[in-house]
Amino acid sequence: MLTAIFFVTAIILMGLLGPLISTADPIRIDAANRLKPPSLAHPFGTDIMGRDVLARVMYGTRTSLTVGVIAAAAALVLGLVIGLVAGYFRWLDAIVMRIMDAIMAIPTIVLAVALVAIAGANLFTVLVAIVVPEFPRVVRLVRGVILGLRSEPFVEAAVSLATPNWRILLRHMLPNTLAPLIVQGSFILASAILTEAVLSFLGVGLPPEIPSWGNVIAEGRSYFQLFPGLVFFPGLFLAATVLAINLIGDALRDALDPKLARRG
Repeated sequence: MLTAIFFVTAIILMGLLGPLISTADPIRIDAANRLKPPSLAHPFGTDIMGRDVLARVMYGTRTSLTVGVIAAAAALVLGLVIGLVAGYFRWLDAIVMRIMDAIMAIPTIVLAVALVAIAGANLFTVLVAIVVPEFPRVVRLVRGVILGLRSEPFVEAAVSLATPNWRILLRHMLPNTLAPLIVQGSFILASAILTEAVLSFLGVGLPPEIPSWGNVIAEGRSYFQLFPGLVFFPGLFLAATVLAINLIGDALRDALDPKLARRG
């Protein structure tokens, strides 16, 4: 747990302080230094266009984390609002959940390809392609919590006292959803970072000129046998970050779940 937190903190600092750590320009083309092996001047080597791989990995950290955080926050907020309404108002439950089932049936890759064909490859397209398949899972999670709370004595007492529905939702329902949402948010963050890398690798994500882990891996795959570092270094950062975030999510689940806490 502490190791995972330390690693994620280091990754965040690397993304924020990347320009200070590496003075190389991640998008500057230098044909004279193309496909150079690791050296003191270029610790991770250079790519096919002579760009410093370390600088691109550092800037890609910022890009991938930004996409992951925004996508996770949007999925949580959207899923929380819809889940609260669907779980509390019974007449909306069946309608909302059938819509969520239909959205969850849309493959992420197919949605991304369709959005790229319509709007082009950009940050907004990637965010929509990630958020749309993720927020229905949050809706189902929040709805399940709300359905369990509706029969609790404190909720029935609030209803019998003619407490407005919005106050019941905000004061009695919402606080009880925060613990599972925190855990779910960590897994969505890891999934969003991985999905962005996959979409960029397939060419339906961020534009190639924007450094991201997926773009760096995609550009280096053709030269993997000769220069494996082009894929190995960004892939290592991607895999380690996703693993660390998942480990933190598992630890949060164990800490916030009363049953697991008592068992421990």
